[in-house]
Amino acid sequence: MRISKVYTKFGDKGKTILVGGEVVSKSSIRVESYGEVDELNSVLGVARSEDMLQEIKEIINMVQNDLFIVGADLASTKSTKVPRIGKVKINKLEKTINHYNKKVGPLKEFILPSGSLVGSYLHLARTICRRAERHVVLLSETEWVNPNGLIYINRLSDLLFVLARHQNKESHEGEVFVNFKK
Repeated sequence: MRISKVYTKFGDKGKTILVGGEVVSKSSIRVESYGEVDELNSVLGVARSEDMLQEIKEIINMVQNDLFIVGADLASTKSTKVPRIGKVKINKLEKTINHYNKKVGPLKEFILPSGSLVGSYLHLARTICRRAERHVVLLSETEWVNPNGLIYINRLSDLLFVLARHQNKESHEGEVFVNFKK
């Protein structure tokens, strides 16, 4: 896909154009959903610009590319021909989650989203991912949404959680447990 023009002037009237050419309001839940996926991708870019483990940097790069597919999927209707997230991408996330979850070990208490700068960015990305997921669920209640895209976003928040824990562990940043007694 080539973008030859940055502006279309549809936005001047609160409208935008979906991938298939349909004009919709910028306040639509579909636009909100793919906008949040874009926000998530941007935060992951900030995290990746920091000094992080190379293995995590490579995973984040893969995820950022996948999020463009998720975004295009959300920015189109069912009949539009666009790349779509499939089960292969979901399986890759699940394998990666399992791998890193073994490295960090079981969690016995709630932890505060903190730690190293990269770990904190990954926790922030996780919360943005959860917000995006809530809006995609809302969208799916009234319009068609690729079910694999929704599953991908759900798994991604889990991946971001275990990657944040792993980055913090490797950075020798201890996990801070929630203190419910204060």
